[in-house]
Amino acid sequence: MERASLRTLLRDPRYRHLRRRMLVAVVAAVVFGVLLGSWRLGLTVGVLAFIADAIYRARTVSSVPAWRRASAAERRTEGQLRKLERSGYRTLHARAIPGSEAQIDHLVVGPTGVYAVDSEKWDKRLPVRVQSHRKLFHGPFNQKPRLDEARWEAAQASDLISKALGREITVVPSLAIYGPAIPWRILNIRDVDVFSGGLVRRWITKRERSLTTAEIESIHRAAERVLPPRYPE
Repeated sequence: MERASLRTLLRDPRYRHLRRRMLVAVVAAVVFGVLLGSWRLGLTVGVLAFIADAIYRARTVSSVPAWRRASAAERRTEGQLRKLERSGYRTLHARAIPGSEAQIDHLVVGPTGVYAVDSEKWDKRLPVRVQSHRKLFHGPFNQKPRLDEARWEAAQASDLISKALGREITVVPSLAIYGPAIPWRILNIRDVDVFSGGLVRRWITKRERSLTTAEIESIHRAAERVLPPRYPE
């Protein structure tokens, strides 16, 4: 029973980062244990790898409650999105996915569609690169878990809003990255649009108009209902 519960827990999208962290620790322990000829040293390296991954994630993914300190990346994106309101766009910030610890940093509804934007502040000293249009790296770190999270969050928002309105609503996922130089303008990686944070407005407005004012308002109201504030006042 306990094993089934653990397996269910590890499959939960909310804990993808823990699965990755455990995998990194196990691989490091096995490799160094063999190379050094000591399972104790291998275990020590595995523990250090687990801790290092936890520190890296804490530095690159904001987990500080918004009521204490909004991340710099979120503030910059919010400032850009505020300028879209004059063009008929509606925005929601720091919205929770019910039943999870996940958060959509910014949900945007406007004439060109519905978007989920996750704002990321990464270490500018590490290069960002892509491999075969399927793998995103920040320095040596594979960002597949972060892409999977962004895609999952948008899919959950799409499902919740669609059910509330009784018709299918597509929410486009994205990562807006601040810090390091991004060697492309807008690139779709694993079904997530990835771009420099300064291109948020252009990414949204470059698309063809597909929603009327009435549709924008109805989607916005539905999103407010089904995606509660992460940090209610």
